[in-house]
Amino acid sequence: MDKSKITRLIKQKSFELGFDYVGISQAKMLTDDAKKLENWLNKNHNGQMAYMENHFDKRVDPRKLLEDSKSVVSLLYNYHTKKELKSGSYKIAKYAFGEDYHFVVREKLNELLDYINETVGSVNGRGFVDSAPILDRAWARESGNGWIGKNSMLINKSQGSDFFIGSLLLDLDLEYDGPIKDYCGSCTKCIDSCPTEAILPQRTIDSNRCISYLTIELKEEILPNNLRNKMEDWIFGCDICQDVCPWNRFSVEHKEERFHPSLNLLSMSKKDWVDLEEDYFKSLFKKSAVKRTKYVGLKRNIEFIKQ
Repeated sequence: MDKSKITRLIKQKSFELGFDYVGISQAKMLTDDAKKLENWLNKNHNGQMAYMENHFDKRVDPRKLLEDSKSVVSLLYNYHTKKELKSGSYKIAKYAFGEDYHFVVREKLNELLDYINETVGSVNGRGFVDSAPILDRAWARESGNGWIGKNSMLINKSQGSDFFIGSLLLDLDLEYDGPIKDYCGSCTKCIDSCPTEAILPQRTIDSNRCISYLTIELKEEILPNNLRNKMEDWIFGCDICQDVCPWNRFSVEHKEERFHPSLNLLSMSKKDWVDLEEDYFKSLFKKSAVKRTKYVGLKRNIEFIKQ
C-alpha cells in the first residue's frame, strides 16, 4: 500500500473517530522550538513545573521518544461549549466541565493506532495526550492545524482554540502537510485582557503569573499575595485569553457526550463552593480533570479568592 493511500486512510479514520482536524509532519528536530524552550526554562517561566526540564532531548526530537519514528500525526478534538456555570459563581475552565480529556482522547488515539496496525500491518507507534515530553502545539503548528497565538495557544483559522491536541508517533513514511500563515496580526486582545499580565512578548507565558498555573500546578499552601485581587473568581484554570480571541467567534459546540457538565456542577453557587466537603468533591469530580488540583488545592484557591 503506497503512502498516499495510507495517509488518506489515517485521516479518514481520524475523522470517523471524532477528531475535527488532522495534519501530519515529518518527525525531526524542532531546532527553533528547542531554543525557545531553553530560554523559557532559563528564565524560570516554568515556575514549579520541574518536569518541563526533564527529557529535553526527547521533548524537541520525537525520534528520541520513539525509535525509528518517521511521522507525527497531530489531531485536534473540540471541547468548545456554550454551557456556563451558574452566574455569579466561581469559575473553572470549560475544558474541565466533563470527563477528563486524557481518558477520552487517549482512547481515540489507541483506536486509531489499532486501525493502522490492522490496515497497514505491524506498525510501531505511540499516542500522547499531555502524557509525555512532546511539544504537542509545535507539532500541530508544523502539520498545519493552526498557528501559535500570542497567548501561546494553538489557533485554528476555522474554529479557534478550544481543542485538545493528541499526537501519534509512527514509524511510517506518510505524505506531509505544512505550516500555515500566522493570522494574529496586530491584535493584542489576549495580552490586554490577562488580569495578571502573564502573557509576554514572543508568544511566551510566565507561568508564575498565569491563573491556570497558579490554580492547578502551584503546590504552595497559599497563592502569591500580590495577585490576590486579580484572579477574577477563577478557581481551576482560566479561559480569559481564549474567550477574548476573535478567532473563537468561529467555535462550534462539541459533540462529545462525555464532555458535558453535570447539572450538579452547573448549579454550584459561591456558597456551595465555599461549603464543599471532600466526599462531595470526590463524587462531583470523579472522572474530571479537576481532581488534579485535589480537594485541598481547590479549597486553597477558593479561600484565597474569597478573602
